[in-house]
Amino acid sequence: MRFVCLLLVVASFISCSTSKKNSGKLEWKLSWSEEFNYDGLPDSTKWSYETGGSGWGNNELQYYTRASLKNVEVNQGTLKLHAIHETMENREYTSARLTTRGKVDFTYGKVEIRAKLPPGRGLWPAIWMLGSNIKSVRWPDCGEIDIMEHVGFEKDSVFGTVHTKAYNHIIGTQKGKKIFIADPYNTYHIYSIEWTPERMDFFVDDVLYNHFENEHKTTAEWPFDSPFYLLLNIAVGGNLGGKKGVDPSVFPGTMEIDYVRVYTNKDSRIALH
Repeated sequence: MRFVCLLLVVASFISCSTSKKNSGKLEWKLSWSEEFNYDGLPDSTKWSYETGGSGWGNNELQYYTRASLKNVEVNQGTLKLHAIHETMENREYTSARLTTRGKVDFTYGKVEIRAKLPPGRGLWPAIWMLGSNIKSVRWPDCGEIDIMEHVGFEKDSVFGTVHTKAYNHIIGTQKGKKIFIADPYNTYHIYSIEWTPERMDFFVDDVLYNHFENEHKTTAEWPFDSPFYLLLNIAVGGNLGGKKGVDPSVFPGTMEIDYVRVYTNKDSRIALH
């Protein structure tokens, strides 16, 4: 009888432990994706272009072009962004900067991108998000989520970072961490965030490396209860990417993206425009 009771107690403990472990796991459902299963320019119902050579607030050296197959193309099942050493207007390099702004934005969710990165000192590829209210409140008040940033002078490392009015790189308070990954240039890796009303978690290949919690203060610390849109780009040089100069032998530099997927749960919102 004692043995049976002991078994029941153990079984009950295991059941409770499993329940507690599983209760923290979020249930995600695929709600929006871009699989790049076509050829040509990116799907205009999903992607827009941000163009120009203004330096983009970071003293960047590239000119972002619009719908140029030299700088952006879809073929063989992937999106390819190309940074090229060529003169356009007042810039020595061209590249592409894609965005879902005006097409679709998201509030909370799991965002997942499978990509290969371009190697080379001076290249600064990024997969990131900005608050859709940027025109009315400006950066950094709108918030920024850097799902993946890589700088060519720091091989085999990527960064995941949050910027807000209270926490941003201009005042040196940004909430960022980096992680080592083996061969980001010839091997695809999955870069992702899980974004809920309470936290922002950053992953590479499902490994959590940066965690940012909602402190429940003001929008200066947590502007992440509002819609955000996605951006994909390769910058050249700049305050971060160009810290150690630009190697002219690395061009063209290509970031290749297999897919972009957004998963939602009961708290998430997606808006199509």
